[in-house]
Amino acid sequence: MRRLITIVVSVSSLLVAACSTASSTPATGPASSPDAATQITPGTSPATDPGPGRAASFTPWWTYHRTTSRAGHATHAVGTPLEHAWAKRLGDAVYGEPLVVGSTLIAATEGDRVFGLNARTGKVRWKTGLGTPQPLSGLPCGNIDPLGITGTPAYDKSTGSVFAVAETDGGHHTLWALNAKTGKKRWHTSLDVLPNRNRSAEQERAAVLVAHGRVIVSFGGLSGDCDNYVGYVTSTSVTGSGRTFHYAVPTEREAGMWATPGPVLGRNGHVYVASGNGAELDGRWDKSDSVTELTARKLTRVSVFAPKTWRDDNIRDLDLGSMSPMPVPSLHRIVIAGKRGVVYLLHEHFNGVGSAISHLSGCHAFSGAARVGRTVLMPCLIEGQIRALRVGRSSLHWTWSASVYGAPVIAGSRVYVSDRDSGDLVVLRRKDGSVVQRIAAGSHTHFPSVVVDGGHVFVPTLHGIQAFHD
Repeated sequence: MRRLITIVVSVSSLLVAACSTASSTPATGPASSPDAATQITPGTSPATDPGPGRAASFTPWWTYHRTTSRAGHATHAVGTPLEHAWAKRLGDAVYGEPLVVGSTLIAATEGDRVFGLNARTGKVRWKTGLGTPQPLSGLPCGNIDPLGITGTPAYDKSTGSVFAVAETDGGHHTLWALNAKTGKKRWHTSLDVLPNRNRSAEQERAAVLVAHGRVIVSFGGLSGDCDNYVGYVTSTSVTGSGRTFHYAVPTEREAGMWATPGPVLGRNGHVYVASGNGAELDGRWDKSDSVTELTARKLTRVSVFAPKTWRDDNIRDLDLGSMSPMPVPSLHRIVIAGKRGVVYLLHEHFNGVGSAISHLSGCHAFSGAARVGRTVLMPCLIEGQIRALRVGRSSLHWTWSASVYGAPVIAGSRVYVSDRDSGDLVVLRRKDGSVVQRIAAGSHTHFPSVVVDGGHVFVPTLHGIQAFHD
C-alpha cells in the first residue's frame, strides 16, 4: 500500500479530517454457511422497507458487513426521512464497524478501549481498556494517531466472546477475548508471530473473522509501506487454547493484507484473503498482488490468483490488496478489484497467474463491497462512486453508479453509505442508485462503513458513534 496516501490525496482532501466471526450464526464447523446470517422476521421480507416509526428488534450483527462472506446485506431498511437518534463521543476515533449483540452496540476505539452501549440510547453499559495505544511519533510511518484498535472486532456465539486486536505502545499486537455482556477480559495472546520482522511496521487494519471455531486476523503495513514487514494472517482457537497458526506471503517484503473487510469465508468453507504489492519486480511471481485460498484452521495454502499484470502492479502499487474478495455463492464465483481499476471474476479455486474468467475496467476499489443475489455494489475510490456490478457465470457488466464513496450496506430496497467526501450518511435507492436522503453524520475515517439494524443506522466517526432512526 506504498502509495495509498498519494492516491487518496489526488482525489480530494478527504484525509485531512481522517488523519488528525462469524456469520450471524457463527461458523463453528465445516457445514456453516457464510450467508447464514440473514434472519427474516416472519411476515416480512428483506426487500421491503419498514413503514415510518415501525418498531424493529435488533438482529445479530456480529462481524464486518454482518456475515462472514462480508455481504453487507441487512434484514430490512430503515424508514426515511432519517433523524438523529443519539450521539456518543468515545474519546477516540472508531475505525471499525460496531457490532450488535442482543441490544448492545459494541464499539472499539483507537484509544484501545472497547465500549458496550445501549443500542437504543447510547448509554454506556460497560467499557474495557486494553492498554496504552501506540503514538504515531513512535512508528516508522503511518496516518493514525494514536494507533489502537483499527480492525472491526467479531463476536462468537459459542463462547459469548467478542474478539478485538489492540496495538499498544511498543508496537505490540494482542488478540483479546472479552465477555460480550460485561466487557470482562477472558484471555489474550500475542499475534506478533513472525520472526525477523519489525512489529512496529505491521498494522491490523482488517476486520477480524470468526469461522470454524477460529479467530482469523490479517496484517498489513502502515500507510507509507515503510520498514521490514510482510502481509500475514493468523488463526487462533476461540477458546484461546492451542497453537496460533499463520500464513505469510512468501515475498521478501510488503504484500500487506490490509483491506478493511479482512479475511472472508467462502461457500466452500475456505478463507480468502487479498494481498498488496510485493517485493518481486523482475523475477518469478512471489504470490503477492493476489487472492489466496486458505484452510480455516491451519491456514494451509490451497490456491492463489494473480493478474497477468502482477509485475507492473508491484512496480506501480496497483495491487489487489485494497479490497477484500466478494463471494457470489449462487454462481460459485468470487469478485475482486484493486488499485489498477480492473474487476476480476474468479472461480472459487484458482489456477495461478492470469486465471480469471473475465475482467472489466471501471473501479479502483478500496474497502468493502456489498452483495445481494448476483449484484455487487463496489466502493470505487478514484471514481468517487458506488458502482453496481451485475455478475454472471462468465460475465461482468455495470448497471448504475452514484456519486458517493464509502463501504455500502444494502437493506431492503435501500443502500446506506457513509460518504467520506461530505461527512454525510447517504441513503440510495437500490434499483438505480438515486439519492433518497443525505444527513450530516460527522467526520469520517479513511474507509467508512455503517451498521443498519433494529430500525437504526449506526455511523462510526473520528469521535465516536452517531445513531439515526426514522
